[in-house]
Amino acid sequence: MTIIDSERSSAVSAALEQDRVESHLNPPASYDLDAYPVPTGREEVWRFTPLKRLRGILDGEASDARLTWETTLPEGVTLTEISAEEAKELGELAPNERPAALAVANASTAMLLDVPADAELDEPVVIKLSGSSVEDLVWGHLVIRVGTHAKADIVLEHTGSARYCAITSVLVGDGAQANILSLQDWEDDAVHLGRDSIRVGRDATVRHTAISFGGDLVRMHANVEYAGPGGDAELLGLYFADAGQHIEHRLFADHTAPNTKSNVAYKGALQGEGAHTVWVGNVLIRKVAEGIETYEENRNLVLTDGAQADSVPNLEIETGEIEGAGHASATGRFDDQQLFYLRSRGIEEKEARRLVVHGFFNDLIRKIAMPQIEEQLVATVEAELAKNVTGKVL
Repeated sequence: MTIIDSERSSAVSAALEQDRVESHLNPPASYDLDAYPVPTGREEVWRFTPLKRLRGILDGEASDARLTWETTLPEGVTLTEISAEEAKELGELAPNERPAALAVANASTAMLLDVPADAELDEPVVIKLSGSSVEDLVWGHLVIRVGTHAKADIVLEHTGSARYCAITSVLVGDGAQANILSLQDWEDDAVHLGRDSIRVGRDATVRHTAISFGGDLVRMHANVEYAGPGGDAELLGLYFADAGQHIEHRLFADHTAPNTKSNVAYKGALQGEGAHTVWVGNVLIRKVAEGIETYEENRNLVLTDGAQADSVPNLEIETGEIEGAGHASATGRFDDQQLFYLRSRGIEEKEARRLVVHGFFNDLIRKIAMPQIEEQLVATVEAELAKNVTGKVL
């Protein structure tokens, strides 16, 4: 990070301290574990999460267990190990919840993925993380730095089994374009608590996509803030929960600079007894954030009885001098009119339902703008549709 970038980050932090508004869903950031006591489940930010199924992660037990890393790094991109103190000096976003603070404290070191300034990558950066056993408690700490005016696609893929708790900070330089995808495709017994925090530089563009299919319990955060005016962030998500799965996504767009944009679009499907999805979106528009535009949307498709989707959009507005702000949320079953239309043209009911679900997801998959993994995502959705609570074809 250049001296100018560091000074700008310091200036942003100072401005925020003067204009400090504490979001009711996102407390101030701190590395101090005492700021985040062990939750009881009665707290607003934990009321949807079945704490017993976290299998002791929040106790913060030390562990030397690691995930297996397999990487594809285009020319010029580096992945190096740094100390936790060096990660702070780079200007990473500090944790604002207990799992993220535990990850920093217990990982001991961090990994730095560095995309140099002005680089235009002709292939994606791919990091595949794999666990071998749910008995392994793994702490993760990753910093992603995308240099000024660089263009990069970055994929983080999680597979296998583990109890994994991680914090990822994404620092996007001025004028850069970053497209980041985090895929959770764990085995059925895995537990994953993750926080992806993004700082968007002046006139930079960021697309962050969170996709969750596997795992017993997956709880993901995606937070974004702005280092200067002109930043544009798009937060996308796709999830599919089966019987007994708990998949939870939380979003926080903190408009810390004027003339910035955020757009949130998450879609989920769920089927089977006890399948539970949670989406909580929150946008904070600070007094300094005049001229901003923001919109958040969540859509859920319930495919069987016994499944539950919770969807909670929020807006916290401290200035009326904005271009636009809104949100939308909907949860429902199959569209009877769509099914009737397809059935009336001779398509069997099972195939008609499959086509409706594909149509529900396909526009979002295209927005991700990563053709190299689009086929993989469509195939995974197809595999999920082939299941029901007994594992038989619908």
